[in-house]
Amino acid sequence: MFGLDTTLTVLLILCLVLACFFEFINGFHDTANAVATVIYTNSMKPTVAVVYSGILNFTGVMFGGIAVAMGIVNLLPMDVLVDTNPYHGIAMILALLLSAIIWNFGTWYFGIPSSSSHTIIGSILGIGLAFAFLPGDYGVSAVNWDKAKDTGLALLISPLLGFSVAIIMMFVFKRFIKNEIIYKEPIPGKKPPIWIRMMLWITCGLVSFFHGQNDGQKGVGLIMMILIAVLPGQFAVDSSINLQSVSANVNKIEMLMLKADTVVLGGKEKKMYAEIMTHSEHFKTVVGSNFDAHEIALSNRFSLRKDIIKITKGADKIIKSGNLSLSANEIKEMTKEIKSSKKLIEYAPSWVIIVISLCLGLGTMVGWKRIVKTVGEKIGKQHMSYAQGASAELVASMGIGVASAYGVPVSTTHMLSSGIAGSMVAKKGLKNLQKGTIKTIALTWILTLPVTIILSGSLFLLFRAIL
Repeated sequence: MFGLDTTLTVLLILCLVLACFFEFINGFHDTANAVATVIYTNSMKPTVAVVYSGILNFTGVMFGGIAVAMGIVNLLPMDVLVDTNPYHGIAMILALLLSAIIWNFGTWYFGIPSSSSHTIIGSILGIGLAFAFLPGDYGVSAVNWDKAKDTGLALLISPLLGFSVAIIMMFVFKRFIKNEIIYKEPIPGKKPPIWIRMMLWITCGLVSFFHGQNDGQKGVGLIMMILIAVLPGQFAVDSSINLQSVSANVNKIEMLMLKADTVVLGGKEKKMYAEIMTHSEHFKTVVGSNFDAHEIALSNRFSLRKDIIKITKGADKIIKSGNLSLSANEIKEMTKEIKSSKKLIEYAPSWVIIVISLCLGLGTMVGWKRIVKTVGEKIGKQHMSYAQGASAELVASMGIGVASAYGVPVSTTHMLSSGIAGSMVAKKGLKNLQKGTIKTIALTWILTLPVTIILSGSLFLLFRAIL
């Protein structure tokens, strides 16, 4: 398999299976959030609800793009972590996946709504931080702190937004929907009016679709990390992209940089400027007159990826510094060229997207009952009304949709469970919440990052010593 020895092939297959298993768990762990509202309002039978949600999760992954997936890949700067020993890549991936699976499976077993996003990001950060304990000049450079900061901020803000916006949504409903039936608790065993059921079908579908679009991409990102770490020559760049078109993008970035006045740049900007020029020349030299990645030696393909990362990341940072002495049109043109050149490295093969779609969709259809019971019965002291279910799901779907558009991983669990809590507070204040459940969810939210960081970092150092 791609020239790997038997042991490495077996380990690579194991890593791919574990990534699929993580996404399978993600399906039944997180999808419960989407189906809880339609089940507990008698709007849809449980079996129908999970199949419906599973299909839309599958669709969300298939048509969700790869922005979030690349956000996951970019949390660990692969140019730092990929070395000549593929077993080191295996150690990294095994530690990451096992720690994420252990925490996700454990919280599911105890019926605690927990964020798969938090879990996987904590595991990734644990790997990066563990590099500081290895020989060599890694330190904290093994973590992309800029990306980690953006991701952490999104995960911190999402539950607060879900809680507050759900309260606002309930007041909006009260203002514009005067039919009192929507605010009453469902009668056990009795279906609500068709217009209420349709509203909840739509909101459940939206949450499921956007969950697939965001969380499904995390699985895609995980598999790409595995493939790039173990088989950098085969998967570092998209072989379907015309290298000459990317070379033209790189050349344009270089020309625009040459027009800028370097005197006004700060020390860090000057260093990045020099790196851009060095990697630009290297990229054009390696590509030469070749049109296809298959014409480039396997040993050189990862260096092309590294060139594009250094060029685009450096140019982005210099633009954001405000010290680039170019016109507004020239900066706009450079931004366009940066985005266009990234197409060589920001990709995922179709088979990866299809496999993750299937795993998430199938996972949605099993194991959902534990979390559904917590979300549906244990967050508020009263049974969820139709308006509360709809407001929580509208808030969650909007939040996840916006995050996906910006390529930021966000927690479906936190968005929806905090939305339900907000809808409960909107009706009867804080006294309407079950404090025990809220404390458990909050404690899990706080502990997820440190536990997964320590667990994945420890496993990585252990596997690195063994393999």
